[in-house]
Amino acid sequence: MSGRKGAGSSADPFSADVPTRRREERERAVSLLYESEMKDIAVSEVLADLPVAPGEMVVSLVEGVDRERSGLEELVSASLDPAWRLERLSVLDRIILLLASYELAHRPEVPVGAVINEAVDMAKHFSGPEAGRFVNGVAAAVADRTRGREG
Repeated sequence: MSGRKGAGSSADPFSADVPTRRREERERAVSLLYESEMKDIAVSEVLADLPVAPGEMVVSLVEGVDRERSGLEELVSASLDPAWRLERLSVLDRIILLLASYELAHRPEVPVGAVINEAVDMAKHFSGPEAGRFVNGVAAAVADRTRGREG
């Protein structure tokens, strides 16, 4: 036995490790926020219509972004280059930035680096490498506004 901690040392050797689970939860939150926006229906309706309820963290993230949306949009807008407007962003990039901004502003226990890295990875995955660089810059500016230079 190596003494290493991780997925293999838990009671369930097939359970996802914490970083993987958190990434999946963030991706699920993005997909639910995207569904709400594309169908033009309330987040609460999207959640209520699911055949299987999402995990607690997913619900917390989705409801948090929904509840704080106006302030988050202002925060992202203030962090964009003056030549850009929030409406100009792709729907997915905007949602990813809103989610990252929510975590940066309202979940101080989550490290800045983790929030930015996850946002960048999702943007690259869903929108491509250029989106990853763009999201990195905006999310870093949001982090400076919300948490100062701690990250």
